[in-house]
Amino acid sequence: MTVETKLAVSAQDVRSFSEAHNEPKWLTELRERALEKVETLEMVKPDKTNVDSWNFFEFPEHKVEGKAISSLTELPAEVQAIVDENQQTLYIQHNNTPAYLQVADELKEQGVIVTDLFTAVKEHSDLVQKYFMTEAVEVDEHKLTALHAALVNGGLFVYVPKDVQVKEPIQAVFFTDDENVSLFNHVLLVADNFAEVTYVENYISIGAAKGQVNIVEEIIVNDGANVTFGAVDTLAEGFTSYINRRGETKRDASLDWALGLMNDGDTISENVTHLRGDGSRADAKTVVIGRGKQSQNFTTEVRNWGKSSDGQILTHAVMKDAARAIFNGIGKIEHGATKANAEQESRVLMLSENARGDANPILLIEEDDVTAGHAASVGRVDPLQIYYLMSRGITRANAERLIIHGFLEPVVSQLPIEGVRKQLVEVIERKVK
Repeated sequence: MTVETKLAVSAQDVRSFSEAHNEPKWLTELRERALEKVETLEMVKPDKTNVDSWNFFEFPEHKVEGKAISSLTELPAEVQAIVDENQQTLYIQHNNTPAYLQVADELKEQGVIVTDLFTAVKEHSDLVQKYFMTEAVEVDEHKLTALHAALVNGGLFVYVPKDVQVKEPIQAVFFTDDENVSLFNHVLLVADNFAEVTYVENYISIGAAKGQVNIVEEIIVNDGANVTFGAVDTLAEGFTSYINRRGETKRDASLDWALGLMNDGDTISENVTHLRGDGSRADAKTVVIGRGKQSQNFTTEVRNWGKSSDGQILTHAVMKDAARAIFNGIGKIEHGATKANAEQESRVLMLSENARGDANPILLIEEDDVTAGHAASVGRVDPLQIYYLMSRGITRANAERLIIHGFLEPVVSQLPIEGVRKQLVEVIERKVK
């Protein structure tokens, strides 16, 4: 079935946007080719969720200007709360505008690049072109990847050179406070051979929203490199969101994900890691809370291509009110990936009669000499745990809260920045109250 696509921008709009930002020819042409493909490509098809009626193509504005700041004290309180004043390397984007950038002197001396995407394509064009939607995510995968490539209007580029170990986390905050804003955000992070970096990002919307979110993030982890990637998403109910986070790991490389997915609107979220190299590994930890009447689909996939590669998936979710969500956990071991390991666990807690969360574990094995396994459960809070806590003088409501926080702790504890951990705990508290 072909989905009718009504675009909010024209080819001339795309070219004008690219020219206004002085983008290199290769990016302008990529945008134009991508827009042409939107009409002909198939729509994304998340397993067990029909999104044909979701609006991903109409929005008020393609570009909403934010403002630059000179001091963190100019930020809204919601943003200040997650930014440590001692943070050495920090990028902040306000609406679709780079607002603040601070990079530690040590990183500059080591050749580490942290800059907004528009600056990166001008100052580091060849490096960005090498990786931008060529390895992890391809332009023509489906309508939404093509739309993203055509309309990218913000984002970040991080490059860590060979043998450089970044000791302190790099933090990025993408916040919106205009109801007309749409986020076609692209994050490209490349860790060269034997490099090491921890990156943590926050998506925050303040106030109402009626735009679109189409985010693509590509994490390239070259031979022997190690990347820890943390994120907390708290986008408003008015956004319809497509979020694609994808990793590529080479020989003996590792990629650890810690994702707090707390959006209030309808959402498709894909977190896929390809273990390309022998001895590579990935650990994908995710927490989700669904509430209200939102509908969501989450796919976490680790695909083993390399020998002795190891993929781990852990998803813990809480569903309340009349929220609906599908949790697809996919472990695939490709032919030739001998000695590979694929393990996954999905747990869903239901807090109300009308909520629904479906755990959908999938193992696809195309090699003999491997190990693999999965565990999945969907249920309510254990009444014995409630009884035990209440017998110690704790109210039922507080007992349930404690159990939920403990249930989500395996991911919350993995976020490496204290302010971000605190933010996620507060979001959890607010959502389950």
